[in-house]
Amino acid sequence: MKVAILLLGFFAVALGHPQSTYTTKYDGVDIEMILRNPRLLNNYVNCLLDKGKCTPDGTELKTLLPDAILSECSKCNPKQKEGSERVITFLVKEKPDIWAKLAAKYDPQNTYRVKLQQEAAKRGITLP
Repeated sequence: MKVAILLLGFFAVALGHPQSTYTTKYDGVDIEMILRNPRLLNNYVNCLLDKGKCTPDGTELKTLLPDAILSECSKCNPKQKEGSERVITFLVKEKPDIWAKLAAKYDPQNTYRVKLQQEAAKRGITLP
């Protein structure tokens, strides 16, 4: 689940779940360590893309991510939004191939990409 909260913002400032907010259980996770560890990052990406096994954390992320995109992270706390922004920035700048694959799967019609681009631009982030 470490990366689950981290990757919630992969596509948006968005995550939705029946709870009013997401758990803060993983807010202390070292995002930089995960992003810089190819094995960890690829395991989660492969889970999300249905190309590998999912840990319980990955399964939870995979379950929450579609709704996250729809709800624009309305249930994320500031720490989760900040982590999401960091993940997006990292993927766009350093792993555009991964970003493209995830975007193609979770936003195939670019419905949310435009919103995300506008939101990112406000923060000085340029998204493809």
